[in-house]
Amino acid sequence: MSAPGDGRIAASSGTVAIVTDSTASLPAEVARARGIRVVPLQVVIGAVSYDEALTPGADEDGSDGATPELVAKSLREWTPVSTSRPTPAAMLEAYRAAAAEGATSIVSVHLSAEISGTYESAQLAARDSPVPVVPVDSRQVGMATGFAVLAAADAAGGGADAAEAAQAARNRAASTTSLFYVDTLEYLRRGGRVGAAAALLGSALSVKPILRIDNGKVGPFERVRTSGKALARLEELAVEAAGSAQVDVAVAHLASPERAEQLAGRLRERLADGLADRDIWLGEVGAVLGAHVGPGMVAVAVAVRD
Repeated sequence: MSAPGDGRIAASSGTVAIVTDSTASLPAEVARARGIRVVPLQVVIGAVSYDEALTPGADEDGSDGATPELVAKSLREWTPVSTSRPTPAAMLEAYRAAAAEGATSIVSVHLSAEISGTYESAQLAARDSPVPVVPVDSRQVGMATGFAVLAAADAAGGGADAAEAAQAARNRAASTTSLFYVDTLEYLRRGGRVGAAAALLGSALSVKPILRIDNGKVGPFERVRTSGKALARLEELAVEAAGSAQVDVAVAHLASPERAEQLAGRLRERLADGLADRDIWLGEVGAVLGAHVGPGMVAVAVAVRD
């Protein structure tokens, strides 16, 4: 995933450490540069459990963790795919490692608690952490959570305490619009994440649904008849969400790079003023999110800057 180089200060310059999970979709090199610890979720494919791969170049056979390619292939072959949250012990290990490196407090930012138990694992681990931890439920997924993580990192790197960095994450998440198109709701239905979109099942399985994250849940937004119309509508909705504000934008996909690149290219043109010289974040979703949306998914997140 390409990342905009805005030159902001790294989180590692302060005593507040930032922890997140792999669904935040932060490129590994960005997390390393910003001093952000990433705890992987798990993917179960058939009878084999994998950590979610944190490195884009990981082997597709799962030897370095579950990749988007492995998940897309398994879904197409109807191999059972499921996901699970990190254990509290895995979270605690990350907190202890941060403390051992000198952190005096931790902000732990995670995907919506309405979608995953990851935030609950963070809360449980915080009780036994050697330093204070402020868990944050971003009420978002994917790079919308990632933008919140980076906001916390910016705040911490600028000298904010843990409470202030956590609030920066919450504010950024609340200002972010997350929309996505899926070829079918079947994968969301299988994973039980379709939420309020259940009303679209049945007849909706023959159309192209546009969904959004609404108050932490996956909810229905619109229905269109073709994938082309869905991409055009995502473009319009992203432009509306940005308005005249300064924004960061992410476009993500699963096994649909051409669609994602097309959407990103159009948004670069139409949001040039709001993006200034920052590039759009563009890349494939991780294995965990991919397991629930299925091949063909294209998503856009528009995060308004303060």
